[in-house]
Amino acid sequence: MELYPEAYFLIVRYVDNRTDLCSLAQVSSSFRAAAERALYNTIQLSDPSKTRTVCRLFSSQPRISALVRALSIVLREDVDDQQDEPSLPPDYWDCIARALQQTKRLRHLNIHIDGSWDSVTAWVLRECSFQLYTFHCDLAWDPDLIRFLSTQSSLSDLYIADFNEDTPDNIMITTGSLRQASSMPILSFLECTFTEAVGAFAPGRPLTHVKTCFSRSEPNAKRAEMAILISNLRLATKPLQSLDVADSSYTGRFSLEFLTHVVGAFSDNLSLRYLGALALPVNGKERLQFYGQLRRLPLLQHMELELSEWDPLPATPAALRAIANEIQLYCPSIQTVVFICDFEPFVMRKSNGVWNLDDETEAEALALWRH
Repeated sequence: MELYPEAYFLIVRYVDNRTDLCSLAQVSSSFRAAAERALYNTIQLSDPSKTRTVCRLFSSQPRISALVRALSIVLREDVDDQQDEPSLPPDYWDCIARALQQTKRLRHLNIHIDGSWDSVTAWVLRECSFQLYTFHCDLAWDPDLIRFLSTQSSLSDLYIADFNEDTPDNIMITTGSLRQASSMPILSFLECTFTEAVGAFAPGRPLTHVKTCFSRSEPNAKRAEMAILISNLRLATKPLQSLDVADSSYTGRFSLEFLTHVVGAFSDNLSLRYLGALALPVNGKERLQFYGQLRRLPLLQHMELELSEWDPLPATPAALRAIANEIQLYCPSIQTVVFICDFEPFVMRKSNGVWNLDDETEAEALALWRH
């Protein structure tokens, strides 16, 4: 007896085991359509040999590749590999390139390269026709990557590990209008290793969430980098809601400067809900000035605070709760504070007016800026 098509998809929704889905696909053609749609919707690949096999399937079976909506390719270095230089199957990247040409309905793509692998591989994107919603990659910044980004009109979430502001092809993604960018016109989430990338992506785009990192360590050079970053953020077309700027060396004095400049630059539209990472000053006077700036952020809900200058470290629940209560006096809207002690995050979350240490994982704490 045949069921309505919706019934097959409803049944498949309650099957969370891929082995069972494969079995279900062999029951009938109707079940096969529903099961294959669930099987191939989200694909995660890490083993190079399996990656090559699956990519060959996608390139040779357009019916299957059309079902793929999210694809993650992770390339990690094998710590047990004794070779001086890690090796891949010779056609590894060619197989990926051919597969990407066939996944025409792909909407989410992650390409993560960890270790000493060659990252100059954005050429695999040359013949792609899909329009992504999210794109996270560790690919080297080169003309192929720039050209691909310039074709994306639906991209709202971007992570790039590399950037070079001196690349001539950058002109393809920079905008001639501060009102509307021609490429990536709805980009709102940007995570980038270099603050210079903000200058390429912020103008004319509705960036609301930004995560980046200071690359200068000399104080005056870092102040100049800070000024340029804030100036570029002001060129976005929507109010900034989340700003996460990492640093190689956190000091309370510089964090106070940074906070003061951020508050001053966006005083006409203070929509910040997340801010980090800032070193909480130890000195009482500087800390009061720090809190004075927080009072000017009426919507701030989440903060990340670095405590490396504190001696001894207030790494007990009672000590962190006391600091969170102190912050709340000046910033009543605050709901979550991530304290960094010896590179380890401690998440204090307010519930029913009481601060408690949350058991969030490190990954969840680091993703708080996306809220």
